[in-house]
Amino acid sequence: MAKLNDIQLLRINYLRGPNIWTYRPVLEVWLDLGELEDYPSNTLPGFNDRLTTWLPALIEHHCGVGERGGFLQRLQEGTWCGHVLEHIVIELLNLAGMPTGFGQTRSTSQRGVYRMVFRARDESVARVALAQGHALIMAAINDQPFDVAAAVARVRTEVDDQYLGPSTACIVTAATDRGIPHIRLNDGNLVQLGYGASQRRIWTAETEFTSAIAEGIASDKDLTKSLLQSCGVPIPEGQVVNSPAEAWEAAQDIGLPVVIKPSDGNHGRGVTLDLRKQEDIEAAYHVAYPEGSDVMVERFIPGDEHRILVVGGKVVAAARGEVVSITGNGRNTVKELIDSQLNSDPRRGYEEEYPLEIIDLATDTKVQLELKRQDLAADSVPAAGRQVVVQRNGNVAVDCTDDVHPEVAYIAQLAAKVVGLDIAGIDMVARDIGKPLHTQGGAIVEVNAGPGLLMHLKPAVGAPRPVGQAIAEHLFPSSEGDDEGPVGRIPLVGVAGTRNTATISRVVAWLLHLSGHHTGLACRDGLFLDRRRVEATDCAHWEAAHRLLMNKMVQAAVIESDARTILRDGLAYDRCQVGVVTDMDGVETLAEFDVHEQDQMTKVMRTQVDVVLAEGAAVLNAAIAQVADLAPLSDGDVVLYAQDGTLPAIVDHRAKDNGRAVFVKNGRVVLATGSAEHVLGALSDLTFGRNAVVPDTEALLAAVGTAWALDIAPDLIGAGIKTFEPELPA
Repeated sequence: MAKLNDIQLLRINYLRGPNIWTYRPVLEVWLDLGELEDYPSNTLPGFNDRLTTWLPALIEHHCGVGERGGFLQRLQEGTWCGHVLEHIVIELLNLAGMPTGFGQTRSTSQRGVYRMVFRARDESVARVALAQGHALIMAAINDQPFDVAAAVARVRTEVDDQYLGPSTACIVTAATDRGIPHIRLNDGNLVQLGYGASQRRIWTAETEFTSAIAEGIASDKDLTKSLLQSCGVPIPEGQVVNSPAEAWEAAQDIGLPVVIKPSDGNHGRGVTLDLRKQEDIEAAYHVAYPEGSDVMVERFIPGDEHRILVVGGKVVAAARGEVVSITGNGRNTVKELIDSQLNSDPRRGYEEEYPLEIIDLATDTKVQLELKRQDLAADSVPAAGRQVVVQRNGNVAVDCTDDVHPEVAYIAQLAAKVVGLDIAGIDMVARDIGKPLHTQGGAIVEVNAGPGLLMHLKPAVGAPRPVGQAIAEHLFPSSEGDDEGPVGRIPLVGVAGTRNTATISRVVAWLLHLSGHHTGLACRDGLFLDRRRVEATDCAHWEAAHRLLMNKMVQAAVIESDARTILRDGLAYDRCQVGVVTDMDGVETLAEFDVHEQDQMTKVMRTQVDVVLAEGAAVLNAAIAQVADLAPLSDGDVVLYAQDGTLPAIVDHRAKDNGRAVFVKNGRVVLATGSAEHVLGALSDLTFGRNAVVPDTEALLAAVGTAWALDIAPDLIGAGIKTFEPELPA
């Protein structure tokens, strides 16, 4: 079969928020299959076999069949290459350690052109996965060689370079599981959890509650020890030294054996244990010196190193270290034995996802020193059966949380409190963590700010611990959400449509302001913070909305969107308390998104209703049947509005489930709940501002319905309407 031309990637668009496909960010790719439109998978010789050989885990993809092997069934029956590419990209992401389950591929109005989407936690990672998947599918189609391992490695490298680290990611995941949104604030691990005034910020395992003073204390090991000692926390005797000779003198004063370490290092770098000889102590000084501002000599505490994680004053996880050694066989060198007996362990790797590190003899001076103490080097050949110690610390990866004695937990909690850290990694040496420290001569040797969490998430031995959940609970106590709505959220109103949506948004923002909220507003008339307009351009777009959600001053937000915004970027927020849809107009302007028919607008505008929280409400224009028909999609309540209260949609809604509606009756605006009716006021009296501007009736009803859905009192709604000034501030 002749070589077939490449699938063309016509357009790639990152949808950053809820969209027509799903609640979450996706990469949307427009594909032109070209001549491949005439070649479904079952007509390409050897294609299916090559694909399943390269990616055997494709059997786990359920696809539309809904069961294991579903996608392979589709391959055998014959499916088009856009759909196949979707599953290839998803599998590459899975193999690269970024599990992804969502993807869709749909034809467009143009023959051979498809829209393919897949879940994309990070845009750059998604683009690399797409590029590798594109190369893979073309190699499979044209029977060319392809290095799958290299493709996966390329995607994994992008994940490591661009995505959140494992400690940050586990906290974000725990928050997401609780319905708390997040915004990444930089290219690293600075993340905002929650919106506006309800947000909390984390930077890896540090939080906005982590004191800079406490961090400074923790980084100064000598100061930390003096504070701990003053509060009765057991610590090893030690002192700061300025030269190898001073280190040896201090060791003699303290008493051998000793530990040499940097005064402000971390992650065990530069720490050498159980030193007894002058030459070893002086050599260890040179190992510690580059890792910190000063070098400390401490009394050696016999026992195993332990890391106790304290969050919010409670011990939530503990891990134990083990001495790492190799066994000689009389044939292989030390380096060869390290590679075969230690580095071959699948738990070891260079990336953060591995609980144990690769041991690199060429660069690890601590290992070199440890070998030298045993009269060995990298090229030495240990005798058969000889045990050679390679590392005495730095391998804290054995879970022992359930073994921690209450007295040990108390000492760890006290140490964190003395230093002032809300999240602390307490390094403790003890023979048995299940017994009190004072009975075994154990001690706390370090208190660390911003501790790594991987040893608790992926221990080399033992069960993983829910440390992300503990930190999320510390930041957002479950009890906080009882009376003031979901934790991490502010009252957020999304207004979608084209008919007077800016006016509706401004009126609702004014009413929220009157109800006591510092309110942010992003609409076509600009960007507003309470009564101040901070930007005068059209701000009904994703970037302006995100500025509001990142602002710690904003206690409530109103955000306007239209169909184009939803199709181009997605919504700027994951969920909202109230979602308003005014109309389904504008289909004639959306051809570039392959939206040509009025019926297609339902899929676009339903996005605003799909994101309504269960505690919230959708506010819908009952005078437009296509809008009113969105009501069943709301997870929360529904408030219908229209001038005519006798519309079947309103009558049926009031009759069912005591539904709420806003309409005009006998010249008066009525708020109805089931059969009960409350008159807000005469329509003629509900004018805007001191100039008594007569508002558009539908816009007025939409604003009233939205305020009512926000539980703003009717009296305040009426008064607020009359005091709203429609003239834009300068």
